[in-house]
Amino acid sequence: MPLTPMQKNAIQGTPAYLGVSLVLVLLCLVSILTAVSIGTVSIPIQDVYQVIVYKIFRFDRFSALGAGPVHDIVWLIRLPRIMLAAAVGAGLSVCGIVMQAIVKNPLADPYIIGISSGASLGATLAILLGIGASWGGGYVGMVAAAGAFLVSLLVMAVANIGSQASSIKLLLAGIGIGSACSACSGFITFITDDREGIQRITYWLMGSVAAANWASNRILYAVVICGTLFFATQYRTLNLMLLGDEVSITLGTDLHRYRHLYLLVSALMIGFIVYASGMIGFLGLVIPHFARMFFGPDHKKIIPVALLGGSVFLIWADVLSRIIIPNAELPIGILVSMIGAPCFIYLLFRKSYGFGGDA
Repeated sequence: MPLTPMQKNAIQGTPAYLGVSLVLVLLCLVSILTAVSIGTVSIPIQDVYQVIVYKIFRFDRFSALGAGPVHDIVWLIRLPRIMLAAAVGAGLSVCGIVMQAIVKNPLADPYIIGISSGASLGATLAILLGIGASWGGGYVGMVAAAGAFLVSLLVMAVANIGSQASSIKLLLAGIGIGSACSACSGFITFITDDREGIQRITYWLMGSVAAANWASNRILYAVVICGTLFFATQYRTLNLMLLGDEVSITLGTDLHRYRHLYLLVSALMIGFIVYASGMIGFLGLVIPHFARMFFGPDHKKIIPVALLGGSVFLIWADVLSRIIIPNAELPIGILVSMIGAPCFIYLLFRKSYGFGGDA
């Protein structure tokens, strides 16, 4: 069987893959330490290292940085948002790969399928109408996650009307329901006389990791890590999805229930991600393509690579959002779209947006 153009250009061999993966891990760690030192107040990397080591291991030799302005900037402000950016970048990249496999469309991402719009509608209902306020301090996140989950159920229900859901029906149902959720969010924002809430929603829809804290980060990391580990064990089924239902049935696998399961797990991940960082587009669309350009369409390889690549990308996007405009912070969702849109157009013109073929 002849190799496709993408497979010919892919990095072949386990040693090369492990080498690149190790480089990405080191790059991610270096990016975290370097990014924390960059900002309106420049902090030496050595001080960043000492604060982190003291907080984790409580070494007495670093106790001088256990409190004070440097400690507060590093441990309470910058490091939480950098760690949040890493988790969001990883989660969106992994969900983007899964969504593209579910609907067998390389142009799909968490936003096209409608799940992010459901999470956005849930957060809008919580912030502007107070729905779920009795659930406690994290009620906005819970309502956003519930919105994503309910929309995923609705997408599956609509896609199954008349006949069993296919990749095309899931994609079309997601686009239609996502548009309806966006319209509902806009309508609620328009009729609500709450300037502070509307301002909060508007900024939230632009994407930001400025509100990061360790408590919410722990929950998000648990969700992203568990979801990623689950999808990493499903690489064979995800590979089958790229071949289509007819081929998978001849091989003894019915993809129908797997699509439903993967959609629900992705909805849970995206619900927490959207609450923590708002709407950040194009990341779950572009990063998977670059992973495939280097390693081909095998999900066993590209899920870890996309996870690390998405983390590194969003860490540095957060750095740029903090320094690109003096004395102001550009919403990270705007910056990512400004970078991601040209990259996506470039991929289209190169015809490198398929799953291993020319288109």
